[in-house]
Amino acid sequence: MDNYVITISRQFASFGRSIAQKMAEELQIEFYDRDIVEETAKRMGQPIPFISSEEEHASSAYFPRKYPLGMGVANVQDEIFNVQTNIIRDFVQKESCIIVGRCAGSILKDHPRCLNIYIYSPYEVRLKNCTDVLKMDLKVAKKMMKEVDKARENYRRRYWTEATNAYDGYDIMIDSSCYGIDQTAKILADIARKTLLV
Repeated sequence: MDNYVITISRQFASFGRSIAQKMAEELQIEFYDRDIVEETAKRMGQPIPFISSEEEHASSAYFPRKYPLGMGVANVQDEIFNVQTNIIRDFVQKESCIIVGRCAGSILKDHPRCLNIYIYSPYEVRLKNCTDVLKMDLKVAKKMMKEVDKARENYRRRYWTEATNAYDGYDIMIDSSCYGIDQTAKILADIARKTLLV
């Protein structure tokens, strides 16, 4: 039987990454996020900060317009995405796992045992998470939420090839503010067991 994979996309401060980690514990499978950056740096022979920086730039709305012919910096970002595509596929071939971000749902769209999840929360709840839990200044939190949400949207628009709107490609969308981190993780893990472990 093929390994199964769960992909997690999320809004900033919806605690999607924490939920993914808890799900991995519940299901006793691996969780990949920063590991993908580290492996990308290794395969490309580049320092980790360089890969992280270029990942951020790939989320900018300006780069696709600035380099319309695939030249210069945009080319580096596309190379990073291609390397990460291979890394994600390698991880999934090796074992069942959870992949956070990086348009993994699109990369793995032909995988027979893949569950794509989108985690979100209302704006005011996420803002409160930023100030109360992440201890961010209110002004900084508002700026960060706007920039990160926009960056993720741009990245998805650039690399999630078959998506025609913001909600294409997801099997489940869940508001984490309704249940909290632990309960959301448990709900999603139970769904994964029922849909993937059959």
